[in-house]
Amino acid sequence: MTAPTYATAEGLRLLLLDLAYAGRHAWQTSPEAAELMTYAMDKYAGLAHKHGLEPSDAAVAAFEVMRMRSTRVAEDPWAVVTHAVELSLIYESRAEGLLCSTGRARKTAGLDYHDAERFADRDSEIADYHPAFHFFAKMADPYGEKEDNVDGEPTNAFFALDTVVEFFVELGWPPTSARLAMEYIAARLSRCGKPEIAYRSLLREGDGPGFLDIGQDAWIDVLRAVLGDPHPDFEGTTRGLGLLKRVAMGFPATEHFDDHGLVHMVEAAAPDFTNEPGETYV
Repeated sequence: MTAPTYATAEGLRLLLLDLAYAGRHAWQTSPEAAELMTYAMDKYAGLAHKHGLEPSDAAVAAFEVMRMRSTRVAEDPWAVVTHAVELSLIYESRAEGLLCSTGRARKTAGLDYHDAERFADRDSEIADYHPAFHFFAKMADPYGEKEDNVDGEPTNAFFALDTVVEFFVELGWPPTSARLAMEYIAARLSRCGKPEIAYRSLLREGDGPGFLDIGQDAWIDVLRAVLGDPHPDFEGTTRGLGLLKRVAMGFPATEHFDDHGLVHMVEAAAPDFTNEPGETYV
């Protein structure tokens, strides 16, 4: 079977030029355009399957780049199309894995983000296998040795989370708000893996202030209290560790309440709820 003229670089250029100057509906009405899309679907089918996508996804990506002027004037239009299709398929596959838009997946290129996992995909609890929740009692402590965990095992993240919730409640936070704040932060920490990354992510994109009915400054104080202050000057200090990590490392509760700066930060950030007549908050 004779290959179509548009299978060559120059043949594709001529067809793209014809379609570009034939009017706005040329791609919808031209038989050659339909044949070109079918050819592109077959040409990139293997590439699409490699990334777990359908040939039609590759054809869509090819259509988008073929309409650009830069493709028509390129030395080898097919090379431009192939490169663009491959990138589009990579990011489309990445977006499906991360459960985000293709544009967001492009922005995460080069970052070590793993694909999203459902809790039901594993038999064990997330705290038992995810490194973000594993803090050991024998981690470096700038203020001396702390009591080791009697079992020598990582503190369960859920117990640490409950302890931090209780700390916030003791300092005037409504239990529901304290629980919502901690679980929201912990979920982002689980996804990001590191407290400093989770801090920046929540500060940039988090909806925490809206969820908790607090101001942005108060939200920043909550993040610093729970995840630690990311400023380089506080690296290795209790302020830099954050409450969640300090609890998981075995710091006694009394030490948290003795930290007057931390106590004031949490108290000042508490939502300013006003009870309606006859209502009480439990």
